[in-house]
Amino acid sequence: MSRYAPTIHTDPARIAALEALLPQLRGQTHVEITLDDGTRLLGTVAVQPTLQQYRDAEENEGSNGQLRLDDLDTPVQQHLVWLDRIASIRQLPPVE
Repeated sequence: MSRYAPTIHTDPARIAALEALLPQLRGQTHVEITLDDGTRLLGTVAVQPTLQQYRDAEENEGSNGQLRLDDLDTPVQQHLVWLDRIASIRQLPPVE
């Protein structure tokens, strides 16, 4: 069974840009993520994401990935974010 994504990427430059996000999203880091629509999320990276192969609605295959972010204020709340929606990442200091 193949996985589906709302947007897939095949352009090498766009895939490289997605790969450049990965070192900033190491597991258990506290981050502020700004999405392409201006939404900001504060949370803990549950597991470092990876790029994977997905299909879009037209059955084209390409790359994308998902970040699981545990909300900083309400850790039981999880955010699943497509990597291509991330506009910026800011590292936060560890929560004491």
